[in-house]
Amino acid sequence: MGSAGGFEADAGETIDKMTTDNIKEIKIDNLGRLCITPEAEKFTMIWRSATEVHWDTNNEFLYSPKPREWSYFDWFTHIVTTIKNECRCNLLLTDETSWINIPESLKEQIITFKH
Repeated sequence: MGSAGGFEADAGETIDKMTTDNIKEIKIDNLGRLCITPEAEKFTMIWRSATEVHWDTNNEFLYSPKPREWSYFDWFTHIVTTIKNECRCNLLLTDETSWINIPESLKEQIITFKH
């Protein structure tokens, strides 16, 4: 196999590789948006997916618009699924995830969600 074959294999591994990052914080902010702060990853180009998932560059978190027809849980599942499908990154809850302004019923839904 020539060097081009090796390059293709390496490139394919890079493209297909799924990463993971812990969710540092989940909050509903004063604008009514659901915000998810990853521990390390930055998703500055997520706007290109045209999914209404946004990245706040200054505060480094993902956010949804204020819910209109969807619930906060719908937005949570949409955000983590979009990041998984578009950015190849699984966002994971941990025991250290901070919950700010999240109703207990929503927290329970999020904790039991499997993606």
